[in-house]
Amino acid sequence: MQNFVLASNNKGKLREFNDMFSSMSINVLPQAEFNIEEVEETGLTFVENAILKARNAALHSGLPAIADDSGIEVDALKGAPGIYSARYAGVGASDADNLKKLLQALEGVPTEERTARFQCLLIYMRHEKDPTPVICQGTWEGFILETPQGENGFGYDPVFFVPEQNCSSAELSSEVKNSLSHRGKALKLLASQLVK
Repeated sequence: MQNFVLASNNKGKLREFNDMFSSMSINVLPQAEFNIEEVEETGLTFVENAILKARNAALHSGLPAIADDSGIEVDALKGAPGIYSARYAGVGASDADNLKKLLQALEGVPTEERTARFQCLLIYMRHEKDPTPVICQGTWEGFILETPQGENGFGYDPVFFVPEQNCSSAELSSEVKNSLSHRGKALKLLASQLVK
């Protein structure tokens, strides 16, 4: 079994990563197990932030690191919240705070103009000085609902409507979500790179 460190302490992400890698003899550990503090996300893009996080986790754990920077881009808001998705309502904001701010920002916007997508930029670094990190991107298209629906998932899942499933992301089983989601797509790309 090979251990990787995940540059996050998000339990939802950790579960998704371990589900995806369960058949590959890869065990993903949260950076909290190594007392690694989260690095400040000073990048201006998902890629820059993911590299900052992966480098920090690899440096302090001595293990290969995986980091993702992901978020939701809403067309009616010119791509916001984007890289600020996790802190859209302020530093330390809860999922509920972020959802409330997003829904307020979209008040009065008609359904057909509520197009959005989840983006996931996934970085794999063998060590903190890896000059060629593996970069994988996954995108998931949908719409923003007017009210949250569903109890599964985390983050913006309750307001992200998935047209091909006719429900919100938070109403999908984890298996279906992992097969469709931005992170699931990026993870599949990464898994294909790791088995080469």
